[in-house]
This record gives sequence, C-alpha cells and structure tokens, in this order.
Amino acid sequence: MDTDSLLSLTRSLLAQPTAPFHEDAVRAEILMQLAQCPHVKVTRDDFGNVIAHYRRGEAAPHYAFAAHMDHPGFVGDEFLGGVPEEYRAKKPPTRDFGAFAMWDLPAFEVNEGRIHSRACDDLIGCAAILALFQELEERGAEASVLGLFTRAEEVGFIGAIQLAKSGRVPQEVVVVSLECSSERSPGAGKMGEGVIIRVGDKTSIFDDAATRALTGLAAENKIPHQRCLMSGGTCEATAYQLYGYRSAALCVALGNYHNCGPETTIAPEFVSVADVEGLVRLLVAASTAPASADPVADLRSRLEKRVEEHRRFF
Repeated sequence: MDTDSLLSLTRSLLAQPTAPFHEDAVRAEILMQLAQCPHVKVTRDDFGNVIAHYRRGEAAPHYAFAAHMDHPGFVGDEFLGGVPEEYRAKKPPTRDFGAFAMWDLPAFEVNEGRIHSRACDDLIGCAAILALFQELEERGAEASVLGLFTRAEEVGFIGAIQLAKSGRVPQEVVVVSLECSSERSPGAGKMGEGVIIRVGDKTSIFDDAATRALTGLAAENKIPHQRCLMSGGTCEATAYQLYGYRSAALCVALGNYHNCGPETTIAPEFVSVADVEGLVRLLVAASTAPASADPVADLRSRLEKRVEEHRRFF
C-alpha cells in the first residue's frame, strides 16, 4: 500500500470518536472498510468485538492480529483510562459526543513525517489491520489470516478477555497484539527506527518461536525493526496468553502516550508514518509466509552445524 493510501485510510479511522464501551463509530468505519474486501468474512461476538477473516485458498489461519478500538475518555462523570490526575486536574477542554467526551484535540494531522491525533492508541493498530486486508486483496494473495478488533482495552482488556473466553478464535493461531507504546517507557524503542517486535511486557514474556519468526521475517524482508522488552505497561498479548493462546506483540513508538504532553499538558499523540508503513509490511510478510517455516528448527540446525564444525575438539 502506498503512503497516500495508507494515510487516507488512517485519516478515515482516526476521524471517528471513541472511548471505552463507546466504540460504535470506530467499529462502523471498520465494518465499512472491511465490506470493500470481498475475501474477508466478518462476524461479531456477543460483546461487540469484531472478528474478520481474510481467506483465499484452503489454508487455515496461522496468525490473528489484534488491536483495540477504544481510547481513554470521559463516560458520564467518570474518566475511563490511564491518565494521571495531575493532567486531568487542569481541566483541559473536551469535546462532547453525547454519551462520552474526548479531549478537544485534532483527529488527524500529518507534520514532518508524523501522524498527530487525539487517539493514535490504538486506532493506528486497527488501521494497520485494515491496510493488511486491503493489501492482500490488491495482491490477490493466497493467504488466511484473522483480524481481531476489541473493545474496552483501556479498562482491563475486557474485550480481549471476552473474546478469548468465547472460543471464537481457534487455539491453533498465534495472536499478535498490535499496540502503540510510549517512547518514554524504558526499553520501548525509538520512534523512526522501525516497527518494534516486543518480546514481552511488564507482566509476561511472549511466545519465543512466534517472536523469533516475526524477527526473521522482518530481517528477510529488509523491514526496519527493533526487538524490545517493554518494562512498563501490559498489552493484550498477555490477556490472550492467560487463556491458552500463543501470543506475540508488535508496536510502533508513540509520543505523548494517552495525550500526556510536556509539563502536564494534554496534547495529541503522535507516531512515525515510516514506522506504521513498516508495521503493515511486516503484517503482510507474516500473512503470506509459507506455513512450513519453523524458526526454532532453523536455529537448531544452524547451532548443530556449529557443533559438527568443532567436533574435532571433542
């Protein structure tokens, strides 16, 4: 997908207001975009999560890419999501959307190679999945891959937990959580230096084979990438892992996480356009890679070769 098309898609999604339990506008835009993909079948679970399945050919899906549709916001008199009190105490202006309100910030702007928005986290992840499906359609790719769009992540992974417990996602797939990670968090990676392959978060270490496979695909396809352990925060990969799924995580570095700007001011979040492009490229590479690829077997073979090379010293 070219840059202009990716930005147009991202603009359409980031224009939709959202808050925990009030993801309707975002979900409607996602469903509209998916309706343009003839090889994508869409279902919803009882909680309102969206499960999309691109399938062309007979293969079963190996990956399910997951992103959440909400962002911190005001619901009634309550603020839902992780924004420290010292930011909220200044009472920055908000924009009312009826049942909920968001900070009164631009929905979408591009400046100096960066996307600025009131809600990059995690609508950028949702946009990346949509871009993946559109790219697969355009290529006529023989592939099978799931996209999971979940609700109410900001208040404790509620949508992901409901989806994991429902059994709608086959246990055989690797669930890859797509996130925007605060650049200020220790070990989170640097903006502009490529997609981040997360080996774990504050709570969990993710599946080694899946992480190794994604790292290998990024290297093989010359996609700029970083391999990082995020020491602060927990993502949906941990939630899926708790319910028996093999999990991994990909993310892009995020500025002004949860709109927390300098000097306790509320400000737009921002991400690198190039990092988002790299994320989409890696999703496409993973979705179209041969199912027989086994990074563990490959590493074992390479190490055993070294053993044989030095057998004379045994």
